Amino acid sequence: MTEHSIEQPVEVRGSGGADNGVNPSESLLKVRNLRTSFFTEDGIVNAVDNVSFDVRAGEALALVGESGCGKSVTASSIMRLVAPPGRITGGEIRFKGRNLADLSEREMRKVRGDDIAMVFQEPMTSLNPVFKIGAQLAEAIRIHRDVSKKEARRMAGEMLELVSIPDPIKRLDDYPHQLSGGMRQRVMIAMALSCEPDLLIADEPTTALDVTIQAQIMELLAHLQKKLGLAVLLITHDLGIVAEFCERVLVMYTGRIVEEAPVRELFANPGHPYTRGLLESLPSLTASAAGVARLPTIKGMVPSLLSLPDGCKFNPRCPDVMDICLGNEPALMAISQGHAARCYLHGDQADMERIAAERRLPAAVDQGRGQESRASKGVLSPGGVQPVPEGRGL
Repeated sequence: MTEHSIEQPVEVRGSGGADNGVNPSESLLKVRNLRTSFFTEDGIVNAVDNVSFDVRAGEALALVGESGCGKSVTASSIMRLVAPPGRITGGEIRFKGRNLADLSEREMRKVRGDDIAMVFQEPMTSLNPVFKIGAQLAEAIRIHRDVSKKEARRMAGEMLELVSIPDPIKRLDDYPHQLSGGMRQRVMIAMALSCEPDLLIADEPTTALDVTIQAQIMELLAHLQKKLGLAVLLITHDLGIVAEFCERVLVMYTGRIVEEAPVRELFANPGHPYTRGLLESLPSLTASAAGVARLPTIKGMVPSLLSLPDGCKFNPRCPDVMDICLGNEPALMAISQGHAARCYLHGDQADMERIAAERRLPAAVDQGRGQESRASKGVLSPGGVQPVPEGRGL
């Protein structure tokens, strides 16, 4: 093992296919140079900044990082659910060859739920408290399937049975408050899978649940992924879940991808000091037996996106900071096949595309402020501000 190898705290899932990297030609979802910005009174915040990655059919891909690193905004951008004052300002989101950023809101509604579905963190805020579970499931089915109310209810019962809810037909007539947190999350998973999507985005689906229920939900997702051939994009801060469930990992920091690798490679040889810090902060039975009183922590806090440091954005918190880290931002540099990190420990390649973008930024900001004053809502483009229908991200 290398100098920075981390003891694996849990059994790490292996995948021969993932270890060879992702073949873009086999990708179900291709995100390229995605930027999502929020136009605030204090300035423009790029919550997702030039992010690129692929998800292939049947793959479980994790997106990890501290709170505020851009994980959930990335998911919302893919679903085109970014609310004002935020909007997608650059890049492509290609699903089965179509750029979702170019679709109208009406076209996008056909994609949501049918092709791509999402499970959110807190099911109680996603379920309508005044409608019965069966009615909400049936509505989701009838939006995308030409079936009668009776047939939709029958399908809803089958979906509850699929996610292992006991006495599913009876539960169709329950209200959300009558179910436990774990059962509500199962209902959300059933709703997400009711129209057989190809991609499921799970945004921290176990955050609000206790440890026992977390394990049950993740076992359920793993079973359904294998049974239905789903591609899953799992957003989480729990590396233990990542190790057991996923094949590849993307690590985000300040809206950027700072490392990507197969799970086994990431745990054995983390290439970015930020990733190493996340792994070292995991509880270890070995450390406890050795009498280690406190877990290591990453010093400091995630910086404000309005006042990011020059150079590598992790340099104020990095234990390995060098002079080169204070100049230009590093590029994503290859470490091994399928493994890359945005760190000068692996070379001296700067991110030239970002450097060029930063040089253009002052003029773009001035132009954006002027256009924002003339239009309450729109898309910045060479032709001016283009009106955006309500609910659209681009």
